[in-house]
Amino acid sequence: QVQLVEFGGGLVQAGGSLRLSCAPSGRTFSSYTMGWFRQAPGKEREFVSAISWSGGDTYYADSVKGRFTISREGAENTVYLQMNTLKPEDTAVYYCAATPNIVPGLEEYEYDYWGQGTQVTISA
Repeated sequence: QVQLVEFGGGLVQAGGSLRLSCAPSGRTFSSYTMGWFRQAPGKEREFVSAISWSGGDTYYADSVKGRFTISREGAENTVYLQMNTLKPEDTAVYYCAATPNIVPGLEEYEYDYWGQGTQVTISA
């Protein structure tokens, strides 16, 4: 069974940092664009960040630009989302996703594989 498994969520105070990980299972996603989305309570899921298959191109939502960094490392192409200077409005369930599209998509429908999500809660 093909899976994406997220790790690293938790509860931190505003201004703190968290590092999310996304580990593929069941297949390799080395040629896939990988993305992170998030969904806050009562809101639609939104794009956060994406990284090309080579790692050479990265994309960020305006709301996280300068605070979050996406990367991919290792033979298994684990994807990371380093989140710094966290704000209460960053509170959400964060999802890892994969798409075969070369150009990273900003919309949910462009991604074929999804993780189960990890909760990130930022206290004021």
